[in-house]
Amino acid sequence: MKLKNTLGLAIGSLIAATSFGALAQGQGAVEGEAFYKKQYNDSINDVEDGRRPGVSIGYFLTDDVSVNATYEKDDYTRSNNNTGSQKIKGDHFGLKAQYHFLPVGSPVRPYVEGGVSHGSMTNVAADGHTGRDKSTFLTTGAGAKWYITDNLYARAGVEADYKLDNGRWDYAPVIGLGVNFGGGNKPAAAPVPAPVPVAAEPEPEAPVAQVVRVQLDVKFDFNKSVVKPNSYGDVKSLADFMKQYPNTTTVVEGHTDNVGPDAYNQKLSQRRADAVKQVLVKDGVSANRVHSVGYGKSRPVADNATDAGRAMNRRVEAQVEAKGQ
Repeated sequence: MKLKNTLGLAIGSLIAATSFGALAQGQGAVEGEAFYKKQYNDSINDVEDGRRPGVSIGYFLTDDVSVNATYEKDDYTRSNNNTGSQKIKGDHFGLKAQYHFLPVGSPVRPYVEGGVSHGSMTNVAADGHTGRDKSTFLTTGAGAKWYITDNLYARAGVEADYKLDNGRWDYAPVIGLGVNFGGGNKPAAAPVPAPVPVAAEPEPEAPVAQVVRVQLDVKFDFNKSVVKPNSYGDVKSLADFMKQYPNTTTVVEGHTDNVGPDAYNQKLSQRRADAVKQVLVKDGVSANRVHSVGYGKSRPVADNATDAGRAMNRRVEAQVEAKGQ
């Protein structure tokens, strides 16, 4: 299959994957990407600067560290007085690690990277070389990823390859488009508050069980459905309460502000409710005890005419009641 067909299929798969509803950042996430490099060559004599399109697949070992396998297609031209202009093609396979800065869920995450790669290029009878030129490189680089949605991101950066055969460097600016899916944010442990008694109506003859209630109100950033780290403690409190009272169930209700079309806001509110449900399930609550539903922008609790009001409306709510001892 020609490279342009391979890249077209990869990009199409990346765009289709943005429909995945699972939390897509943090430990356990998988990232797939198609990218393009402008290669400034210095490691091979008499070779013009070229281009190197490619694809990569990565896995997040932690919230910040990913390991990525890459494939790139070399496209150069050899041009000097002895050989004239001749096309040089090749393949480049690599393995690198990336360290990401800023918390999971941030719209922009800078990164640094390093690794090793192996290249094999066609050659011509020049400078004592024939056949294929096979070389090993140490790689390094830096850049940033912009998360356009929960699952789709764009990347821009600069990379450098150090050729072990002759100690020379190649440099390349790079842009990419990718998707990530399948991961989930890990909530931080937080102390569980004791259930607050709401009402106690003891009979004169004997005490009655108290009704206890836990309420949840999680806020979201504009056009986002990722649970923010500062809400993990509240979600965990609800999960621990439900584990303490195993006969309870809850409805997780997602809401949006009034910005955007009704159909889009309906889907966004459902993704927000599903995201909170997933965190509850990760904290040990059975999935069949949690029902998630999105109401779009139909149930505001504040004035959508102000920024503060819209921020209050971008929320997920839930509550659980039980009879305490």
